[in-house]
Amino acid sequence: MTMDIKQYMKEIGERARKASHAMAKADSAAKNKALLLIAAAIRRDADALRAANKLDLDAARANGLEPAMLDRLTLSDKAIATMAEGLEQIVALPDPIGEISNMKVRPTGIQIGQMRVPLGVIGIIYEARPNVTVDAAGLCIKSGNATILRGGSEAIHCNQALAKLVKEGLAGAGLPEEAVQVVETTDRAAVGELITMPQYVDVIVPRGGKGLIARLMQEATVPMIKHLDGICHVYIDDKADAKKALDVAFNAKCHRYGTCNTMETLLVSRAIAPSVLPELAKLYASKDVELRCDDEAKAILQGYAHLASATEEDWSTEYLAPILSIKTVADVDEAIAHINKYSSKHTDAIITEDYSKAMQFLREVDSASVMVNASTRFADGFEYGLGAEIGISNDKLHARGPVGLEGLTSLKYVVFGHGEVRA
Repeated sequence: MTMDIKQYMKEIGERARKASHAMAKADSAAKNKALLLIAAAIRRDADALRAANKLDLDAARANGLEPAMLDRLTLSDKAIATMAEGLEQIVALPDPIGEISNMKVRPTGIQIGQMRVPLGVIGIIYEARPNVTVDAAGLCIKSGNATILRGGSEAIHCNQALAKLVKEGLAGAGLPEEAVQVVETTDRAAVGELITMPQYVDVIVPRGGKGLIARLMQEATVPMIKHLDGICHVYIDDKADAKKALDVAFNAKCHRYGTCNTMETLLVSRAIAPSVLPELAKLYASKDVELRCDDEAKAILQGYAHLASATEEDWSTEYLAPILSIKTVADVDEAIAHINKYSSKHTDAIITEDYSKAMQFLREVDSASVMVNASTRFADGFEYGLGAEIGISNDKLHARGPVGLEGLTSLKYVVFGHGEVRA
């Protein structure tokens, strides 16, 4: 496509800003109708979506796309059903826009509260994840925002097919089609324009690899909701239930390798390591997982087929592959210290039956999601009941963890008076 990228993105921004004003005024019924129409269209056109996805997958394989990215790109029957179900979950959620909370009466007689309002225009940049097109559109519609979606070139056919269905749903509900716009060019210059248009875009949400997000952190002049790495830990305490430990540590690593909430480092209490590690190794062997261990864990696992010595670099590596680093620790204090040093502050879990240790872990681990006796794979907007997520943030300002409806809104103060004047 030959075009003036700067002018093209400016026009998209202008349309998005105009649409955002209409979306901010839209009532819940219209927004919910749009979401239900989109969900129905996704189910209706499932065959066409699979065909579009096949075009993307064939091209990706021909270009040598790595397995983790192919996994993200694949739009399975389950993924299509989940997209539609996610939209219906969003419909069932309360509309946050216009909600007034924290009301209080001041001595002067005025009443002060806070009203939840849309952010405005949200730019979303993502790579080989066609489901993000629907998740992002759904959340932005329900939260009264307009959005500009810039998907990766790997998913261009699928993203365009989904964009048509989103526009169909918006139009059917009487909402502006420009409330959700998919950037049609794969030219990377479009990203550079999108992240430097604060006059049109209020926040950027990047969902992609470290290279993309690192670039955006350097170049963006629009605020971002983001996370860079997903270096997640599971700590098996000496008071852990063995079955829970095996189930969780296996699922957290092997359910899917290419996701940001996959466990990358396993910490095991020294007291329980000789009994639990060999049993875990049998499970990991069934998936050909390479284990990179400290000296103590390596001694316990001698004879395991895929065994290596961990280096300092391993503790801060997001593998996104069947590779797991393992370290033995003295106790929960050492586990917490290791996590707070090496974690990307995404998701970390403890397996224990000791209530005091569990609560200490929850208080002291400085991550966006902290879990007790559950797989890190649950750190997801859909699993948290948000309907879907627009991304996961490990920042501390504005939004943290899976970002759903509330994360796409802001608060403004509202004041009710009776003619009071300030003395």
